[in-house]
Amino acid sequence: MTVERGDNILEISSLSIGYDNTAVVSGIDLHFKRGQLVCILGPNGAGKTTLLRVLSRHLKPISGKIVLKGRELSSYTQLELARVMAVVLTERVAPPLFSVYQFVALGRYPYTDFLGRLKPDDDKAVQDALALVGADMLSQRDFQGLSDGERQKVLLARALCQGPEVLILDEPTAHLDLKHRLEVMGILRNLTRERGILVIASLHDVDVAAKVADVVVMVKDGEITEWGPPEEVLKAKKVESLYGLENAVFSSKLGTLELPAKGQGPQVFVVGGNGEGAGVMRLLAKKGFKVSTGVLFKNDLDYFVARALGANILAQEPSGSISRDMLLHAEKLLSHCLFLVDALPVGIKAFKGNQRLVERARELGIEVVSKDMDLLNLEHLIKDAPRVTFKPRLCTAKEARNDFFD
Repeated sequence: MTVERGDNILEISSLSIGYDNTAVVSGIDLHFKRGQLVCILGPNGAGKTTLLRVLSRHLKPISGKIVLKGRELSSYTQLELARVMAVVLTERVAPPLFSVYQFVALGRYPYTDFLGRLKPDDDKAVQDALALVGADMLSQRDFQGLSDGERQKVLLARALCQGPEVLILDEPTAHLDLKHRLEVMGILRNLTRERGILVIASLHDVDVAAKVADVVVMVKDGEITEWGPPEEVLKAKKVESLYGLENAVFSSKLGTLELPAKGQGPQVFVVGGNGEGAGVMRLLAKKGFKVSTGVLFKNDLDYFVARALGANILAQEPSGSISRDMLLHAEKLLSHCLFLVDALPVGIKAFKGNQRLVERARELGIEVVSKDMDLLNLEHLIKDAPRVTFKPRLCTAKEARNDFFD
């Protein structure tokens, strides 16, 4: 069941945070609703963890106001706050001689008596929390014997035992392998949708934030530089500025970081489309080749990958077929290339014209490599090709460029 998102549950006004009255981040004005997944992004030392510690009341703000459910955060007693907000920070937890069940049950402390005795509804809350994060099979395991991924799930379960409406996490995917990273982010996504919990997490993975976040907050140089939906905030120049990227490009269309080609080797032509050429172009760029590709439509996955890689692209606006003029320009570029990789999509009429480029390569004596059938041959060509700076023989890039050339 999808939970409706209502009014703001957390409001932050004119907040200044830091240590010893020295501000790390100032002028923070944010507001979040129930059921949102908020990802805080920024370089190391920008103040992401400091912000989370202030929001969770582990650290006092220098100035400003935080309102939780219509009340100032400072007005909550410790038990009142524990019933509304749960926190998972990055400190390593290693409780001695605790089973997973016993450790998760600690999350029921806001509801138990002075001796911490569990009632039937507390036991059910523990079981439900373990099941929710997919850790019910671990309940009798020794906590210290868990892997990093298993520990993170159990830490989440303990936090969920509190029955929170707000969940704050500091780098929840740090030190996790790919499988557990995806599982943890999937759990957080489900908590927002199915339980209406506001989840606020700091992340280093901008590509993950692009795919799962409802709201992204960018922190750098002592201020919130941008915040809002990732579709509006995570633009290439903004992300590259946030992290000071010099050797990588963020593609807002793909939601990924790409390493641009800086090859000094020979030029290779990739005939692709419909995403079929993306992997080949990445491989060639990684191996130090100059990549040319075309003819592509400007809404094609291969087009966005090629742009991010810094390839020479011949592209046109989406239409029924590839224009003759574009094919002629592509043939000029092709004539300069060491070999051609045939990654044409099968059965798509719009790309049929590009078959002419494959035929033209053979006429020119340029080796044609099939992406699917001759990958080993492609690796062989890459390995043995001379590492020389390529010099055009027939025309310059300026001469080959027209209105559609990128």
